[in-house]
Amino acid sequence: MKRVSRQEALRLIKEASLDELGYLATKRKHELHPDKITTFVVDRNINYTNICWVNCKFCAFYRHKKDEDSYVLSFEEIGKKIEELVAIGGTQILFQGGVHPNLKLEWYEDLVEWIAVHYPNVTIHGFSAIEIDYIAKVSNVSTEEVLRRLHAKGLYSIPGAGAEILSDRVRDVIAPNKIDVSKWIKVHENAHKIGMKSTATMMFGTVERNEDIIEHWEHIRSLQDRTGGFRAFIMWSFQSENTELKAQFPNIKKQSANRYLRLLAVSRLFLDNFQNIQSSWVTQGSHIGQLSLMFGANDLGSTMMEENVVAAAGVTNRMNQDEMITLIKDIGEIPAKRDTAYNILEVYA
Repeated sequence: MKRVSRQEALRLIKEASLDELGYLATKRKHELHPDKITTFVVDRNINYTNICWVNCKFCAFYRHKKDEDSYVLSFEEIGKKIEELVAIGGTQILFQGGVHPNLKLEWYEDLVEWIAVHYPNVTIHGFSAIEIDYIAKVSNVSTEEVLRRLHAKGLYSIPGAGAEILSDRVRDVIAPNKIDVSKWIKVHENAHKIGMKSTATMMFGTVERNEDIIEHWEHIRSLQDRTGGFRAFIMWSFQSENTELKAQFPNIKKQSANRYLRLLAVSRLFLDNFQNIQSSWVTQGSHIGQLSLMFGANDLGSTMMEENVVAAAGVTNRMNQDEMITLIKDIGEIPAKRDTAYNILEVYA
């Protein structure tokens, strides 16, 4: 199959009809997943702290240490959240926080080990590249050492959070204190090098152009060519409520469902070395989440037992396992519960 070029991706985004994109993306999805199984995972987001020094303009979640509502969860509080997840059959925690200015590697090692010992059947999918990079800086070690030491304690994989748009032009506007593109790529490359998988993500709808989006896809496609370490790609739209970026750029518009589905379909065609593409029903709602399965997504993502970051920006969509199963069956596909590694745990034929 001929690889989609940057120029062709730009043409598809700008000129192709939505019907054509849906057809092409679904065709490609079924080439990769001919059994027509659509997966989901039962997990919980645990934000261990909301204290962050990075001050991203698009984020409504972060707090500073002096703020009254800032927090760092105790191990016991985290354990209670995990027990609630286990009680409903959950298998994964998506574990991330703000970039805390004072927590060093030893604290994270203790935390990961504590979870792994007390909840050995729960997978830890945690810590963004930005968190890993900063832990390395304050602990005077390399990012590779941080990853190796956390991996040894029980960290299973890392999420793609913090990618936003992998274009330094865009990052300099929306998150000037965050690591640049090359460092984000390097953290994930280091993870893949030691046998730790990760996911790739993208947040669109701020100040980026179509060309920036394609640059982002090119970066992750190239890394996937080198390492094969990405399990999935997840894309969502910027949620502007309560953010500094919206105040700075009041003309930023909410992204349409058409725009989301269009980009999702082209990502399925461009990212030809990604087996899994996940729907973002948390930002799009269940209806568009279902439609995304007809525009290239083969995974409905998480039941999202807890979500705080998007909620802080004014969006609070919710969906349980039964609703996911119904949505998947309604489009003629077969629902299946999976784990973090996309192993099928249960099929609901």
